[in-house]
Amino acid sequence: MANTTSAKKATRKIARRTEVNKARRSRVRGFIRKVEEAIATGDVTVAAAALKAAQPEIQRAATKGVMHGNTADRKVSRLAKR
Repeated sequence: MANTTSAKKATRKIARRTEVNKARRSRVRGFIRKVEEAIATGDVTVAAAALKAAQPEIQRAATKGVMHGNTADRKVSRLAKR
């Protein structure tokens, strides 16, 4: 348990950031799932549109620090290849 005032404030800040990061990570997973479902159906135009929507979301997650930049690039690359 935090003893000092600054440590207590730090735990509050971390809790808020964790909630925001969870929401962002969940949002990215949803976009990725939509792309994978479109690929599974075999509809090229829907898959391309889903990838076009997912790409900025994945990159935004990387810039916000939710995921590493290389991880984001790898995910986009593998989705595009499929």
